[in-house]
Amino acid sequence: MQEFLDTSIAFLPGVGPKRAELLGKELNIVTYRDLLYYFPYKYIDRTKFYKISELDPDLPLVQIKGFIKGYYTEGHGQGKRLVADFHDETGIIKLVWFRGAKWITGSYPPGVEFIVFGKPGVFNGIINMIHPEIEEAAKAEQRISSALQAQYSTTEKLKNQFVTSKTISRLIGNLLKKIKFRIPETLPPYIVSEYHLMDLHDTLFKVHFPASPAEMEKARYRLKFEELFYIQLNLLRFKTNRSLKNKGFVFSSVGDNFNNFYYNNLPFSLTDAQKRVMKEIRKDLGSGRQMNRLLQGDVGSGKTLVALMSMLIAIDNGYQACLMAPTEILASQHFQTISKLVEGLGIQVNLLTGSSGRSLRKTIDETLRDSSLHILIGTHALIEENVKFKNLGLVIIDEQHRFGVAQRARLWEKNLNPPHVLVMTATPIPRTLAMTLYGDLDVSVIDELPPGRVPIKTMHFSDSERNKVYGFIRNQIDEGRQIFIVYPLIQESEKMDYKNLQDGWDTISRVFPAPKYCISIVHGKMSPAEKETSMRLFKEGYAHILVATTVIEVGVDIPNATVMVIESAERFGLSQLHQLRGRVGRGASQSYCILMSSDKISKEAARRLEVMISTNDGFEIAETDLQLRGPGDIEGTLQSGIPFDLKIANLGRDGQVIEYVRRIAEGILEKDPLLEEERNYVLKSEMKRLFSVKQSWSNIG
Repeated sequence: MQEFLDTSIAFLPGVGPKRAELLGKELNIVTYRDLLYYFPYKYIDRTKFYKISELDPDLPLVQIKGFIKGYYTEGHGQGKRLVADFHDETGIIKLVWFRGAKWITGSYPPGVEFIVFGKPGVFNGIINMIHPEIEEAAKAEQRISSALQAQYSTTEKLKNQFVTSKTISRLIGNLLKKIKFRIPETLPPYIVSEYHLMDLHDTLFKVHFPASPAEMEKARYRLKFEELFYIQLNLLRFKTNRSLKNKGFVFSSVGDNFNNFYYNNLPFSLTDAQKRVMKEIRKDLGSGRQMNRLLQGDVGSGKTLVALMSMLIAIDNGYQACLMAPTEILASQHFQTISKLVEGLGIQVNLLTGSSGRSLRKTIDETLRDSSLHILIGTHALIEENVKFKNLGLVIIDEQHRFGVAQRARLWEKNLNPPHVLVMTATPIPRTLAMTLYGDLDVSVIDELPPGRVPIKTMHFSDSERNKVYGFIRNQIDEGRQIFIVYPLIQESEKMDYKNLQDGWDTISRVFPAPKYCISIVHGKMSPAEKETSMRLFKEGYAHILVATTVIEVGVDIPNATVMVIESAERFGLSQLHQLRGRVGRGASQSYCILMSSDKISKEAARRLEVMISTNDGFEIAETDLQLRGPGDIEGTLQSGIPFDLKIANLGRDGQVIEYVRRIAEGILEKDPLLEEERNYVLKSEMKRLFSVKQSWSNIG
C-alpha cells in the first residue's frame, strides 16, 4: 500500500514523463502520495447552470452548457485571438483564446455538447468569456464529481502546457479510481475515535470531491488536525529528548559580579516583567538541564539588560559568555552599551566583527583561551573556525531570525558540552506562531516598558501633504531634536513607484540646505567604515537628519532622535513598520512616527497604516500582521521552526487547532516520552517518515 502511494506520478494515466517532470518542478508533485496531498485552496459550487440569456459581466464564475458553432480569428499582431461562437437555446456568447489555437480547435469540435466554465465579460457590447474551462458534457457525467468543485493552485508554466486546476482535479480523480484498498491510517485508532476525526481514507476522497460543505469542512479539519499535531509532537519530542539527554552546566551561585552590578551599576529599577523573566532564567541555569529559552520583548523593553545579568551569572560560575548580533551596527551598539554598564566591575568585554583587525583578533584569541575575556560580542565572525572559547557557558543570540540554523549550529560546536542558549527577538511573535516556530523552546516575555517612556505618536500623511511634514521637521530641529527618514529602496526601480534613497537625499538636501542643516546617509551598499562615519555624525549630534534604508531597522539607539519619517510606508509590512518606529521614543521627550504614502493606496495598505496609528502594542500588531499576511512573510522565520511546508493548515487562522493539538501531544509524551507503547506505534513510524530527513536544530534555539 505504501509502495503504491510512493509510485512515480509519471505512471498515472494522463501524466507521462514530460508532464511528470513539470509537475515535480512547479508543484513538487513527484509521487501518487504528493498528488493525493495536493489540496484545493477553494471550492466552487458547480450545481447551478446558467442560460446564456442570464449572463451578465457583473456575475462571478459561472457555468453554461451548449454547443460550439464554429471558430474564426479576430485582430492581428499581439491582439490576434481565436474566437468561437457558443450557443444554447437562449442565445450566443463568444469564447476567446489568445494562445493555443491549434490545440483548442483540435480538442473541442463543433456539434458536441460542452460544459463551459469561466468569468463573463463584455467587449464591444457583446458578452464573452476569455480562456474558459471546457469539458465534454458526456465525459463530465462519467468522472468523479461533486457539488463543490475543488480549485487547485497552478503556475503560468503549467497553464501554458494546459495543466489547469481542472487538469489537476481530473488527475486526482484518475488516481482515486486506481486505489482499490483502504488507505492506511496515519493516526492511532484511539486518537481518531477520541477526537471524533474522519478516517483518512474517506478524508482524502472527500477533501477533493465533497458532496456538501459540511463534508468538506470535516475532511479539512481532519487534515489540519493531523498536520499541526505532528509538527507539535515533533517539536515537543525534541524538547523532551533534550531535557533527558543534555545535562546543562549548573550555575549554582549568584556571586560578586552579579551583585556588584545589581547594587552599584544598575541604571534603573527593573520592571516587574524583567524580574519575572530573570527568575525564569535563573531557574533554568541552576536546574542541571540545558537552557533553551526564547526571550520576546518589544523594542526598548530592556532585553539587553536581562541578557547582561544572565551573562554575569555565567561569569560568577567560572564560564564565558557570548552575544551574537546580525549586523555590525547592532553588535557595536551592544558592545558600547554593555561595556558602559559593567564599567568598574573588572569584567572584560570585547567586540569581534568582520572588520576587526589582525592585532585585535590576536588579542581576542589569546584572552578567550586563557579565560581572561569574559564576554565576547560579535556578528557572524563569532562562528569562524579559529574563534575558540576555553569555557563557553552561555550563548545569547539577538534577532535570531536573521541567522540561518546552520550558522547557529556552528556556535554550538564550540563546546564539548552544550552551553545554555538564550534567543532574543524584538519582533513580537503571536502566541500560536511562537508555539510552532519555537515550539521546542521555553518562552519568556517582557511585556512592560521601563518607567518614564512616553508613548510614540503615529501619524499618516500623503504626498500632497508633504510641506506640512517638512515644517514639522524644521520645528523639531529648532528644538534641538534629530530626525530619521527611511526609504525602501536605494535607487529608483522601474517596477516600483516608491520613494528611493537617492532621490530622497537630493530632495531633503534642497529643503534642508547646508550649512544650516547637516544630513547623514546610511545604506547597505556602503562599506562598514563609511556607515560608521555617517552614524557617528548622527549619534554625536552633528547631523540633524539621517537619511537611510532599513539598515537602521534594528540596533540604533539615539535618545535625541524624536521623529521617524517612513517614506512609501505602504511598501512595508506591519512588523517592519513597528521595528522602524522603535528607533525613536528612546528618551524622555515626546517622539513621533510619520508614515508617508502616495495619495492612492490599496485597501490592505490602508488597513496596515490604520493599525500602526491605533496601537503601539507590538503583540497586537504581530497578531494583525499574521492575519493579514500569513506566516510566510513574518520576518522570514519559517525556515527555523516548521519542518515542511504546510499543505492545508494556516497559522494565522488555525490558532485554536494549534493550541488544541499541542495539549494532546503534551499528554501523549507525558505518559510515553519515547513513544514506545504499542498503541503509539503508528505515531513513531509516521514521525520517522515525516521527519527522518530533517536535522534537529532544536538544541541551538
